[in-house]
Amino acid sequence: MSHIVVATVLVLFVLAVLMFSAPVVLAQNTADGDGIIEPGEDPEEELAKAAQNPVASMISLPFQNNTNFNFGPEEKTQNVLNIQPVWPFSLSEDWNLITRTIFPVISQPALFPGDDRENGVGDMTFTAFLSPAEPGKWIWGAGPVFLLPTATDDKLGTDKWGAGPSAVALTIRGPWLYGTLVNHIWSFAGDSDRDDVNQTLIQPFLNYNLPEGWYVVSSAIITANWEADSDNTWTVPLGGGVGKIFRIGGHPMNAQVQGFYNVEKPDFGADWTLRLQLQFLFPR
Repeated sequence: MSHIVVATVLVLFVLAVLMFSAPVVLAQNTADGDGIIEPGEDPEEELAKAAQNPVASMISLPFQNNTNFNFGPEEKTQNVLNIQPVWPFSLSEDWNLITRTIFPVISQPALFPGDDRENGVGDMTFTAFLSPAEPGKWIWGAGPVFLLPTATDDKLGTDKWGAGPSAVALTIRGPWLYGTLVNHIWSFAGDSDRDDVNQTLIQPFLNYNLPEGWYVVSSAIITANWEADSDNTWTVPLGGGVGKIFRIGGHPMNAQVQGFYNVEKPDFGADWTLRLQLQFLFPR
């Protein structure tokens, strides 16, 4: 486990150095170009809307911790910390490329009698959204998503390489920001003894922004595993929570807490999830 901790710390250190020293010209469009700023709008609300927009041209580093209760055959607790650096690039005056990488750090209870809890890194996913630099009322992005078999143990990953399409669309109406992110991944290589990957992810998100950086949020992550039988295909959570933009030493950050109950889940899926997220923001 020590080598996993060291590797994670090194990755976080490099990301932090790169982000704090990143030139402000990575993506030329401002929050105004994303359709975020409105005349007389609270600056904290502007930041909140940028943080809620998956294709905003703003560098950010979210740490999203999901604690899944009553997971597995023994109904124990699983914890998944997703480290999700978002890095935008300006391709031209008209187009941006928004990249998002997800590094999951997992603590998983035993899945079979006699097994021990497994701690380590799961499979990494990388998404690249091509998005207009100056969108209209609807903001959108589309591009590929890739699955990389980086898991440190077979129980924490798929042992498969995968790829597929991903897209996001959202709009902003006064204090409301809402939209949907979708992707689908098929495996194309990897361990032939492991199950193929054929999975859909749907993430509708709804935010209502309040004064002084507060907001109400619901961003459930719905998944469908098409390799499973019909009774174990879908995971459908319902819930939401609250968040706030705040500053430490003048540096903006975004924190939120959400709770979800799974109204549909596989046989050994979690009953409910507590999500805590802390996001470092790097606006220009």
